[in-house]
Amino acid sequence: MKLLLDTCVIYPTVMREMLLGVAKTGLFEPLWSARILEEWARAARKIGPTGEAQARAEVALLRAAWPKAEVTWRPSLEAQLYLPDPADIHVLAAAIDGSADMIVTVNNKDFPKHLLAEQDLKRIGPDELLWQFWNDHPDEVRRVAERVLAEAQRLSGEDWEMRPLLKKARLPRIAKALG
Repeated sequence: MKLLLDTCVIYPTVMREMLLGVAKTGLFEPLWSARILEEWARAARKIGPTGEAQARAEVALLRAAWPKAEVTWRPSLEAQLYLPDPADIHVLAAAIDGSADMIVTVNNKDFPKHLLAEQDLKRIGPDELLWQFWNDHPDEVRRVAERVLAEAQRLSGEDWEMRPLLKKARLPRIAKALG
């Protein structure tokens, strides 16, 4: 299964690490575009003067780990597409030309189901997706979550617990399942 990851699910660190950790287990193939990764790097400026540089380093690591994940599309494709927010059409174009099964996003209003259905696409939120994977592959998802928790504790120096960490990351369903 191929899933196009929108910027809004790549930028939050814990959410990204959960999704990509599950992808590393082979449960899905992640897709993104250069523009999505660039949006992430620019958005990381919000966390401080080193945010963008750190994001760009992580972008390089993502590209190395998944060399086939970056999608390009025909320039004419965007002109044929419509979404309520024209700034999101590039995400839909990447999903189409990447042969994605779904777009993983938290921006439901920007990706109406009926418009995605015209392109044989669906959208899913990261929490729902992780919860579905947990239902089918609980051990794999738990191992990913434990690695993410350990890394959050190491990087922050705080004694995080699973449920609060995942809830803070806007993943309440999977937090409840694993917490």
